[in-house]
Amino acid sequence: MELSSLDRLKGKKNLLAFSAGIDSTALFFLLVEHNIDFDIAIVNYNLRPQSKEELAYAHRLAKKYNKKIFYKEVHLTPPSIEKKARTIRYAFFEKIITHHGYDNLITAHQLNDQLEWFLMQLSKGAGVVELVGMDEVTQKEHYTIVRPLLYIAKKKLLAYLHQKKVRYFIDESNSDERFFRNFIRHRYSDPFIEKFEKGVRKSFFYLHEDKKLLQKKIRTIKQLLYTDNTKNEYENLRLFSTMFKKLGYLLTSSQKQEILRQREGVIGGKIAFAITSTKLFVVPYYTTPLDKRTKELYRKYKVPKVLRGYIFAHNINLDIFS
Repeated sequence: MELSSLDRLKGKKNLLAFSAGIDSTALFFLLVEHNIDFDIAIVNYNLRPQSKEELAYAHRLAKKYNKKIFYKEVHLTPPSIEKKARTIRYAFFEKIITHHGYDNLITAHQLNDQLEWFLMQLSKGAGVVELVGMDEVTQKEHYTIVRPLLYIAKKKLLAYLHQKKVRYFIDESNSDERFFRNFIRHRYSDPFIEKFEKGVRKSFFYLHEDKKLLQKKIRTIKQLLYTDNTKNEYENLRLFSTMFKKLGYLLTSSQKQEILRQREGVIGGKIAFAITSTKLFVVPYYTTPLDKRTKELYRKYKVPKVLRGYIFAHNINLDIFS
């Protein structure tokens, strides 16, 4: 089974997001087969009785294959359990990465996940940036997310586990079609890939290439992203969607309209944006205090106020505003 982006993992310090499910268990053993060094991290949400068995299984695998294991115990309650779980999970991973100096976070997203996401976004109204939500490699500020299974169908991972006689767990809540994601998965994405796997794989390859063409217009200085103002609202929104996505934030339709209306502001209390006569800017929002001399300098260069904290904290050259 051919994995993608393995060269990025060799000789690096890697952390695998593990759940003991089909995808992450298959990826665990595939990484072992390819001689990739890694440790594992798992979150127990205590939503199902078998979650303790999954955690115990993760510990046994870590011990057997000489991997460090990081785990977190949480207790989730409705509403928005999926959103809460994702927020907790990635905050936990990033804390481990920061404290222990990992280079890469490896996740087990696969081809079915891509189509599932595509259809969920398609149902809401989306462009290519939102439709193609996952890349093989995503560069974050202090680490890289790598998805080696992105073009491999779930049924192939399942066949691999059965062939190797490897134990895995199935989350029973994934069968509950009251969750929109499960409804899309069982009614549409999984049956479609079952019939048209080769075409779906090829289509996603082309979509990712189209997405890269859009991203080439965007320039980066640390986490400050900017591009030319096209003077076209639709094109500008596509570029803003791409820049926000690079910083890990997916814009809603109302937020996109807010950007066009305000032309300068902060989304979600985390990411600042600005539209000038010549450029579009997106940057993490900083509230760094500025001295009088710096304020005067920024006024001279017409630096939008919401960008100034990050630019000052990271000593960004002001020539980009000339």
